[in-house]
Amino acid sequence: VQLQASGGGLVHTGGSLRLSCAASGFTLDDYAIGWFRQAPGKEREGVAWISNSDGSTYYADSVKGRFTISRDNAKNTVYLQMNSLEPEDAAVYYCARDSTGVAIFIAEVYDYWGQGTLVTVSS
Repeated sequence: VQLQASGGGLVHTGGSLRLSCAASGFTLDDYAIGWFRQAPGKEREGVAWISNSDGSTYYADSVKGRFTISRDNAKNTVYLQMNSLEPEDAAVYYCARDSTGVAIFIAEVYDYWGQGTLVTVSS
């Protein structure tokens, strides 16, 4: 099982990025997927989550209306479209597999994590 996060980079405030999480070694549509982030000196926080059963989504309040999570099971990939980026969004972003299907942002029950992709937002 592997999750490969990519798409991070340097953007100016107000810019956009699309992160990708490529899954391998398992059937993506059997699992919900979450995106988390961790900034230097801060705790890891959940950002967005997408169900495998009905495609429902959940967002942290801090990104609601700016970020969109989506999945393409045929491509074994989950995306995080990030718009109107702010300096506070700068962090390493991780995708992870929700082993329960309903964990939302309970990180302890995610069983596989990608290696992370760095997002830097300049003011």
